Amino acid sequence: MKNWLRRSPKAAPVAEPPAAPVAGAEAVLRRLEWTVIRRLDGLLQGDYRTLMRGTGLDLADLREYQHQDDVRHIDWNVTARTGLPHVRVFTEDREMAAWFLLDLSPSVDFGSGEQRKRNVSSDFVAVLARMLTRHGNRVGAMLYGSGVDTVIPTRGGRRHVLHLMHAMQQRPLAAEAGPTKLKDLLDAAASLIKRRSTLFVVSDFISEPGWERALGLLAQRHEVVAVRVLDPLELQLPDLGLLTLRDAETGEQVLVDTHDPAFRRRFATIAAQREADLREGLAAAGVDALELSTDADLAQALVRFTEMRKRRSRLSSGSLPAHLKQVA
Repeated sequence: MKNWLRRSPKAAPVAEPPAAPVAGAEAVLRRLEWTVIRRLDGLLQGDYRTLMRGTGLDLADLREYQHQDDVRHIDWNVTARTGLPHVRVFTEDREMAAWFLLDLSPSVDFGSGEQRKRNVSSDFVAVLARMLTRHGNRVGAMLYGSGVDTVIPTRGGRRHVLHLMHAMQQRPLAAEAGPTKLKDLLDAAASLIKRRSTLFVVSDFISEPGWERALGLLAQRHEVVAVRVLDPLELQLPDLGLLTLRDAETGEQVLVDTHDPAFRRRFATIAAQREADLREGLAAAGVDALELSTDADLAQALVRFTEMRKRRSRLSSGSLPAHLKQVA
């Protein structure tokens, strides 16, 4: 199977929309519109804006600085006069651009059940892209295999969503190409995307180290959400007897005895440490994280994530729930 060629961001080909929507993408999008998007419309009650926060140039208010506020919005003149740090609050733009930074390296082809991680990524992109474009926003994508090989510019409309889905579907399963370097994808996005946008980094984050700093630098300019796709088998091995495990990215194979409780405990310990390191890296980068499992419901995961961002938005704006106001 042909490996994807590594190219610099400037050399990455720009994918143009097809002459007509592809039947496969159309069928998938129709299924998602009926099974997921319709449910989200009812559960979110149209409040899609917490998924993608806007920015603007019109000053709306000044308030005291609070934890997790953007330090770039501090008004130093007011801060000097009052002795307390204050931040500017701007009127949000109604239209924004969203980018999907898609890790399609060999490890995302893994799945222990009916779905692979690649399928979860594709469904997430289709659902969110359709929800955002219905409200007049534009979406684009950067695709990473063994390097950044495809860039789809931001556009709006259902036809463009179908084009984006087709670009993901038509890619063959990647052959072994060495370890994933997620930093390359993030660096490419920093070079290419100049205007402040919302970036969804969709990956399993199985990568060489070094992506944490690149993600943090990206979050200083853009609104960044880390969308992590995972499979339950990556966290804990069941007792399945002798198994041959294969590294999807290097092709290395090893025979293991999952019947051995000590081996399963060591595997769980290593997996738990990897989880802790990943969460620490995302927290250090200052980005929100959404986890999508191959055995979980996509709509419910998006609802939980939206509710979390709503609560955080209320707290950062100084709005407290009624029961907390009574205590205060």
